[in-house]
Amino acid sequence: MNGSLHSSPGVVDIKLKRGPAGLGFNIVGGVDQQFVVNDNGIYVSKIKEDGAAALDGRLQEGDKILAINGVVLEDLTHRAVVELFRTAGEDVELRLLKKLPRHMNGPSGSQPEPSSAGSLWAALALLGAATALAFIYVKNRRQF
Repeated sequence: MNGSLHSSPGVVDIKLKRGPAGLGFNIVGGVDQQFVVNDNGIYVSKIKEDGAAALDGRLQEGDKILAINGVVLEDLTHRAVVELFRTAGEDVELRLLKKLPRHMNGPSGSQPEPSSAGSLWAALALLGAATALAFIYVKNRRQF
């Protein structure tokens, strides 16, 4: 990679070998399709099961792709980045800014963050319980 992007914490370089189904991940972002407010960066949105990226294991959803084969992705459109990936060859070197882990408040930060799916199910369960109680109340209410 060229030296245009200085190494900093969380920045890593990885090489992936293109498989039969490509590199095995999807991207979002670009100057024309901002994924993060005030950030034109390109982010990994999905790792495809059994794809080259999943088998390698280092690329994760939420990682920001800073460069492809030494080409810095600043201020590029989504389509331009897709074209860079298409023409990158069989061996592709990526410079990434790894997704930062979220930490909870508290001394250890070791408590798991609630997942949005878990929170959704909890909210639905609470809503269901409230609906059932309201139904029972209305059904058992006596007319005077």
